[in-house]
Amino acid sequence: MINSNPPADIILHKKSKILELVYANGQVYRFSAEFLRVHSPSAETKGHGKPVLQTGKQDVALLSVEPVGHYGVKLVFNDRHETGIYTWHYFLELGTQHDQLWQAYLQELNRQGAPRDPNTSQVKWVNPITAPNT
Repeated sequence: MINSNPPADIILHKKSKILELVYANGQVYRFSAEFLRVHSPSAETKGHGKPVLQTGKQDVALLSVEPVGHYGVKLVFNDRHETGIYTWHYFLELGTQHDQLWQAYLQELNRQGAPRDPNTSQVKWVNPITAPNT
């Protein structure tokens, strides 16, 4: 069973855009702001049962970490996203499944032809010479 105790320390590294959670047992999890943003527990991301792929979040940064009771925090991102409570249990899920979640996210972006870079959009090129007449 996953332990859902709060971390002993939470460190926001603004320059590197990393949130670090340090636990009393020595376990340390480091999350990029992009990873946390695309895995937000908010309804916007979870889509009320149908997840909504978050695109263009490569440059997102964390502005603040705000406590919510004794069970988690609210993260405030520079793209104005600040909904969804990251519980201690959810952080541990993200930490223990980080690599699988990140790879699945990258694969889904690729499958949908969606960018991580907010300054990039993909345009489907149709050659007018070889395209069928419509």
